[in-house]
Amino acid sequence: MTKNFVEELRWRGMLAQIMPGTEEFLMKGMATAYLGTDPTADSLHIGHLCGIMMLRHLQRCGHKPIILVGGATGMIGDPSGKSQERNLLDSDTLYHNQECIKKQVAKFLDFEAEGPNKAELVNNYDWMKDFTFLDFAREVGKHITVNYMMAKESVQQRLNGTARDGLSFTEFTYQLLQGYDFLHLYQTMGCQWQLGGNDQWGNMTTGTELIRRKLGQDAEAYALTCPLITKADGKKFGKTESGNVWLDRNRTTPYAFYQFWLNVSDDDAERYIKIFTSLDRETIDALVEEHRQDPGRRTLQRRLAEEVTVMVHSREDLEMAIEASNILFGKATKEALQRLDEQTLLDVFEGVQQFEIGRDQLGLPAVELLTAAAPVFSSKGEMRKMVQGGGFSLNKEKLTDQNRPITAEDLIDGKYLLAQKGKKNYYLLIVK
Repeated sequence: MTKNFVEELRWRGMLAQIMPGTEEFLMKGMATAYLGTDPTADSLHIGHLCGIMMLRHLQRCGHKPIILVGGATGMIGDPSGKSQERNLLDSDTLYHNQECIKKQVAKFLDFEAEGPNKAELVNNYDWMKDFTFLDFAREVGKHITVNYMMAKESVQQRLNGTARDGLSFTEFTYQLLQGYDFLHLYQTMGCQWQLGGNDQWGNMTTGTELIRRKLGQDAEAYALTCPLITKADGKKFGKTESGNVWLDRNRTTPYAFYQFWLNVSDDDAERYIKIFTSLDRETIDALVEEHRQDPGRRTLQRRLAEEVTVMVHSREDLEMAIEASNILFGKATKEALQRLDEQTLLDVFEGVQQFEIGRDQLGLPAVELLTAAAPVFSSKGEMRKMVQGGGFSLNKEKLTDQNRPITAEDLIDGKYLLAQKGKKNYYLLIVK
């Protein structure tokens, strides 16, 4: 037990609510805690990262983390923080999602540790699949009153909110199902502690209440939440114009992932580097001070982007992301351009003006292709002048002969040409 887990969360700004007695309980020695996530997609996104980082810090402080994938509860949908009911998923989809999530979480937690605090992954479908409704009513339902359930904020928000369809019975029972998960892990794995986002507080305290009502008031069960992370302007964290920022490289490329962190505001970078990295307090304090001395160097953003990209992807992916950034914002070579996969290429040049040309137009002289087929230049004279002055590049190489034919051998990924006028004006030609 090298660090106090609660104190670690507190200085990092990762502590929202904590049940009385939790810190005293943790001082007794190694404790087991779980955090649940519903497998509603085949990837986690960065909105899940605060909870996953809590488990990471937990294990590093000597405690045992359990990640619960809600194969059973994922079939229902949690009303907490939602304005309408989720779509229900079939078992095959849920299993696929669970396997994908397991691979992602393994980058954060040590599932192979020799000691007693090695991480474990469980699926509540394993103990819920044979649990009949009558069993559930007898073993769980009779211990928690409807009055208690109705008083939960998540339930009240749905009942009194703007949702057209109100709150279904299926969703209403969610807090009991989550409470039973806690009870089951308490009895089978000695798990006395649940972690989660602040929107889960109502469900989590239902679990501690169920444990005490079923096993006696002396049963020790605790809950702790992290805040829901937002941007400095109050907007939702982790959302971009194109949607969530995912941990899966097929949904969000490492380049786009790296760019997200690189472009956060100074205030957000100062908060996020505490929450989303494992850097110690002294290192972070030094980085904050260095950043404040010269904010233009974006010291915090660069270190934040580096740490999170390596943790979620790899050192090689970080280097590729930096190299991709240099293609647009600095010096780069044709070889660097050719190393990019197609999606990263499109991410790098998102927002750049694009032209489509037919494959039958390959073979035309550059001056014809770039004035008539794709009007990068308004006239042949304009192009001639820029080429003679050394100010035009094709695929990051200076074009010295405006009459050189552009062929299929010039294409990147067999379908793209990158034209560059001066230092900052880019055009992406797509061959159809």
